[in-house]
Amino acid sequence: MVTKSLDIKLARIRANPNCGEFILADAKDADMAFGIASPGKSPEHYAQEGKFRSLPEFHECIRQVVRQGLVDIMLMSAHANDLLTIKERLFDNSHVTPAARANDTTDVHVIREGTYIRQPSRPFRTATIEQIQCGRAECGPQERGLGADLGLYSVTFNNDIDLDLHTLERYREFRLEAEKKGFRHFLEVFDPNAPCNPIPEDKIGAYINDMIVRSLAGVPEAGRPLFLKMVYHGPKWTEELASYDPQLVIGILGGSAGTTYDAFKMIAEARKYGARVALYGRKINNAENQLAFIEMLRRIVDGQISPEEAVRAYHGVLQGLGIRPYRTLEDDMQLTAANMSYGGGGQVRVPAAVARPAAAPAVRSADAGRPAPAAAPSAGRPSPRDNGHPDFARMNSQERAAYFRQRLSRL
Repeated sequence: MVTKSLDIKLARIRANPNCGEFILADAKDADMAFGIASPGKSPEHYAQEGKFRSLPEFHECIRQVVRQGLVDIMLMSAHANDLLTIKERLFDNSHVTPAARANDTTDVHVIREGTYIRQPSRPFRTATIEQIQCGRAECGPQERGLGADLGLYSVTFNNDIDLDLHTLERYREFRLEAEKKGFRHFLEVFDPNAPCNPIPEDKIGAYINDMIVRSLAGVPEAGRPLFLKMVYHGPKWTEELASYDPQLVIGILGGSAGTTYDAFKMIAEARKYGARVALYGRKINNAENQLAFIEMLRRIVDGQISPEEAVRAYHGVLQGLGIRPYRTLEDDMQLTAANMSYGGGGQVRVPAAVARPAAAPAVRSADAGRPAPAAAPSAGRPSPRDNGHPDFARMNSQERAAYFRQRLSRL
């Protein structure tokens, strides 16, 4: 079994939160939320037709991203995990860690003609831990390693004592069960989707930070989440949480698609102020070219390119591949109010003043997606190449940055 880059990076981050490592996840668990629209736009999509990918096409997107190797985690539904992790063995020779959504609260039931997302969230679990681990209701001791050993558990607090107490009790039940069954998890904390006692918008970050640290204060290390997945509330609240407990690894969620600059600027800002993980779902799934989009995200978090340069380089890739972008470069360089919940709840804000950099050179289509020579490994370290391809699991952040600088110079 290939060493997973997630485990390497988490160990480095916990040893030194300022080590420069950053964990990327592709959140392809949308079939737990959106129904027919889950796989995203079809390549033949026309707005007036509303055509979407099929589920097999969605699964092929997952395969392509895993084979690319630039993300550290692939988050899926229990069904996709069963097909790809357990039956197909997609992750056996990959440093990417498979993960599955372990619960699906009612505020992610984004159903056509449904109203669930406008009602206060209720905790709910479709899949069991055993079904994620081995694909069946009961697992033998040797079978628990067949599937994913990592799951996302989601909570939504709505500032109501009865609702939030019920949410916390269900989370406690899950934690205890997961600890007994050797199942790791990370914790997703949504902003209130229908608060019973409204909270001023500029205080949401304070409310969420306090709910996180209060909810985890009584949890020993064995039951704590590996990291968080939460709305990026801006520099003030991210720095506050990161400073409070440096061992609490902060991850941001992507929310709705928005512009390319929305996605690139947010991940750069979050990293700058203390986040060490980003889980992008719709932002990746709705991109014109998912692999090129992910490569730009990786370059940004490895400190090799700025968000502004990344937008221009991304458009250069699209041009080289003959792919028509959804927006002009000028429109795609705009910051918009990006919705941060499945149903369109809270908002993220990043600085509006953006200097216009010089245009990045266009990318030749012949170079797009072609592996470039890896940077020379550090003295005493194993070669960061495996079968002629870069082994990102064994590279540190400096080696990955050197790799991408070399690759960008070729492009």
